[in-house]
Amino acid sequence: MMVPSTRELQRFFDRVRSNKVFEMFVVAVILFSAVMIGVNSYALDARVAGAMEILDLAITLFFLIELTVRFLGEPQKRAFFRQGWNVFDTLIVTVSLVPIDESELALLGRLIRIFRVLRMVSIVPELRVLVNSLLRALPQLGYVCLLMFIIFYIYAAIGTSLFAAVNPMLWGDIAVSLLTLFRIMTFEDWTDVMYETISAGFGWSWIYYLSFIFLTAFAFLNMIIGIVVKVLEDEHQRERNALKATHEGPVEPNLYDIQRQLVELKALVERR
Repeated sequence: MMVPSTRELQRFFDRVRSNKVFEMFVVAVILFSAVMIGVNSYALDARVAGAMEILDLAITLFFLIELTVRFLGEPQKRAFFRQGWNVFDTLIVTVSLVPIDESELALLGRLIRIFRVLRMVSIVPELRVLVNSLLRALPQLGYVCLLMFIIFYIYAAIGTSLFAAVNPMLWGDIAVSLLTLFRIMTFEDWTDVMYETISAGFGWSWIYYLSFIFLTAFAFLNMIIGIVVKVLEDEHQRERNALKATHEGPVEPNLYDIQRQLVELKALVERR
């Protein structure tokens, strides 16, 4: 009986982790874990609570096995932890092993179990692309947010100077004015705020509100959407290039299979 080599085991675990049925089962377990989190928020019978604890332990062990399979299926073990999503999964699974009963880390353990739902992002490739695109867009979005804050600050200072006597609850100081402007930007009863200042004698204040809405809710929002869409397209192109490079790469696995088959055939001939 031939003992599988390390290379064969690695290829076996790689096939397992790449299997669609296995991936769908992992997704189902993550969804079931999310349902359990919601169920635990209710007052449960002692027997049901005991069963939930057993299921939680089983799910944690499954996540540990699934992470081990993914690690063993990685051709370059060091490269496994160079990927941020693998580090995230490892951290979540490791902390989930901490007992949550009679422990000072009980609250942390419960919070980590809630964050296990985020593992859906690391499992589903489409979600990974979306999150990676958002993270890559953050540097560009930072400058847009900075410019938006400048506009907010200018309008808040103007609003405080002009409308503080009209309604101190909305325009009493610059911090409150910033909150009021955020309310206006989200269109939360912003017309009530505008009509109040118009009724107080500031008939031209509609220009103040409409110009602010145009700059923030329309112009800046479209800028943010444009940046995210552009980065998302670049991320999809990067994924396609990586997939193309994988398919057009060297054929070492095929040569390895041929060599292994020749060794097995030679051993069979020798036994005969």
